[in-house]
Amino acid sequence: MIRIKIAIGIFITVLFVLIVKIYYISVRSNALYSQIAQNNIIKTEEIPPLRGIIRDRNAIALAVNKLGFAIELKPHLSRKAKIYLLNKKIKKLVKFFPKYKFDKLKKEYLKKDSAYVHKYIKVIRFISYREIIPYFSKISMDNDIKIVPASKRFYPYGEILSHVLGYVAKANMKDVKNDYVANLTGFTGKSSIEKYYNKVLEGKAGIKVSEVSAYNKEVKLIKKEKPTKKNITLSIDVRMEEYIAKLFKGKSGAIIIMNVKDGSILAAGSYPGFDPNKFVNGISFKEWKKISTDFNHPFTNKLINGLYPPGSIVKPGVGLSFLDSKYINKNTIFYDPGYIELGNRKFRCWKKNGHHEVSMIKAIRESCDVYFYKGSLKVGIDNISKVLKRFGFGQKSGVDLFGESRGILPSRKWKLARYGKPWFQGETIITSIGQGYFLVTPMQIAKYTAMIATGHTITPHFIKKIGDKEIKFKTKPIFTKQEKYYIKTIRKGMYEVCNAPHGTATHHIKTKITIAGKTGTAQVVGIPQEEKRRMKEDELAYFKRSHAWLTTYGPYKHPQYVVTVLVEHGGHGGSAAGEIVSKIYDKLYELGYIKK
Repeated sequence: MIRIKIAIGIFITVLFVLIVKIYYISVRSNALYSQIAQNNIIKTEEIPPLRGIIRDRNAIALAVNKLGFAIELKPHLSRKAKIYLLNKKIKKLVKFFPKYKFDKLKKEYLKKDSAYVHKYIKVIRFISYREIIPYFSKISMDNDIKIVPASKRFYPYGEILSHVLGYVAKANMKDVKNDYVANLTGFTGKSSIEKYYNKVLEGKAGIKVSEVSAYNKEVKLIKKEKPTKKNITLSIDVRMEEYIAKLFKGKSGAIIIMNVKDGSILAAGSYPGFDPNKFVNGISFKEWKKISTDFNHPFTNKLINGLYPPGSIVKPGVGLSFLDSKYINKNTIFYDPGYIELGNRKFRCWKKNGHHEVSMIKAIRESCDVYFYKGSLKVGIDNISKVLKRFGFGQKSGVDLFGESRGILPSRKWKLARYGKPWFQGETIITSIGQGYFLVTPMQIAKYTAMIATGHTITPHFIKKIGDKEIKFKTKPIFTKQEKYYIKTIRKGMYEVCNAPHGTATHHIKTKITIAGKTGTAQVVGIPQEEKRRMKEDELAYFKRSHAWLTTYGPYKHPQYVVTVLVEHGGHGGSAAGEIVSKIYDKLYELGYIKK
């Protein structure tokens, strides 16, 4: 009897537990399982945005998107039981599109396939309409292969704008981690404008929410938001870009044409360039090796990363520091016999027999080294570096390009921090003519020249509009009341460089526009003390020749544009760059950017 009661008790207990469980599942957990069921039939897809177009100031497209298709394969074909099927599908693709290799496509698939991947796997990122149309129907009939819309970045002007625009390429792990859109599209801006304005250009992803059947077929569209993008407009004129590229053909270096009033860049180039289109889907090792081992460094953006001694183009800025110090005025005369001696070393002027009696204007006009040697010893490095710092040396110019170099503005404090050593007078001497530790970028020189021309600091920039919004940049005065008077002497000296009988650029400047400027010869190798005769530039091996600078502004009385040119290993600035600068000003006049 007791056993029967125990059995009945156990039965009732189990029955009670089952009833409670059924109640919990059917009633209390109804909302939870309803949501699970709902999730099983609602499919959410992100729609990748199309990258924004980059245009020049005249609305000419500089970076666009080619439209075509990508090809994807069904996941989980890498399992042993299905590997034969994977091979079969890839062979089919290679048969239709012979330029793709079986091993490469298979490697791309295997790299991404896993038990956790349920989306189709992209093996061909872009294929044009023309290529795919003959096989479209055959591929579409295969349920293991999917054709989806795709785009590919394209740069119509190739090398000409490579260092201004930069390029788009496959996103790496770091890019994907920090950028949702890059994770979705697989691409991101890698350099220059494409990188600096990447967040604007890549836009925002869209979303598609739909109800699907158990077979993943769409039954009903619930919600759809289109992806958005913004185009940008640059201040450059591609006509000028093409023109300066022709002028610089066969040379290495950089050119910048910049509006002195607001810092907008009309044209700029770093030469030689490279074809950014080769990087979009991945450059071959052979092509990369060719670019990376070229002694002219086509992959280096010399506009902001080329570091060069400024040579004599820094003399106008040093001249202002002389006047600012009150130790020297515009009429102070230094005698130049062709050299000065300091300790046991002789510091020579570029002119063997010297310039004799030299004032400030003559020193700038004829680029007298000894004048600046003697003046720098009187004024001191602290006064010189203080004024040059206000011109932006040793600092980033602020241009809208990533990775800009600061260069080096030597000073007593800088040397102590860098090398833990004291400053010597001989270093003051060579700094005054833009040699020694002194290093600058072409962008810094263009900014410095604009500041001399106008007396205002500016921010060099390429951007003009984001969408329809005009982007403005502020300027502010940099000279004291006294310096506004001093700068007239500096400008007069720069005018005579390009126009007076003994100006270092006069014989090489032939333009309709009256301009002012400064030449510079930046030594690459030092001249030994024992060498009595200074070798001519064309007697030196090419890579030992000095870099040639010519930085200018015009028109002289009402400055509108700066033109800065650096010719690597070009020798003398006037002879190497004078013709280029002259033709640029004539082109600016022809296109209506400059009035006499």
